[in-house]
Amino acid sequence: MMSRIVILGNAGGGKSTLARNMAKQRGLTHFEIDKLLWREGWIQAPIDDYSEQHQRVISEESWIIDGLGHRDSIPARIDRATEIILIDMPLWMHFWLAAERQIAWHSGTLQHSPGGLSVMPPTRDLFRTISEIDQDWMPGIRAMCVAAEKAGKKLARICDVEELEMFTQRSGVAQRP
Repeated sequence: MMSRIVILGNAGGGKSTLARNMAKQRGLTHFEIDKLLWREGWIQAPIDDYSEQHQRVISEESWIIDGLGHRDSIPARIDRATEIILIDMPLWMHFWLAAERQIAWHSGTLQHSPGGLSVMPPTRDLFRTISEIDQDWMPGIRAMCVAAEKAGKKLARICDVEELEMFTQRSGVAQRP
């Protein structure tokens, strides 16, 4: 059976960790939107490159994709998905988890960097982005997810770290480190 799972949510919420584990458990190809969006030094890829790669990825029959990318690419991902996982935790949780990731990155203990990049993002810029996504993007993303659920798509909404861990356990995948 074909399975196309999209994991959406703000930075630092565990999207990529969950996606990697679910991909392994379900035998799906994992695509991290950050790898399409960012180049070394946290320079955004040209929009044409991003859009072309995004369209190629979502046109495949089975996948698990995590991340936000360009805002106008999210609806196409949701439309193609057979299952949606929305990590929708309070802003302070994203700040906390992102700070933990920054500390792990700085100390050399981070196992998987966002987008496979070698240099961590500037913390001030990361936190500004998290705040902007929470205020400007998340209301629309929530609405798209609810509309997709009403149209018959499976939606899982994860609102805190404990729910993320329980969801991970139910999915039969390893817990977040």
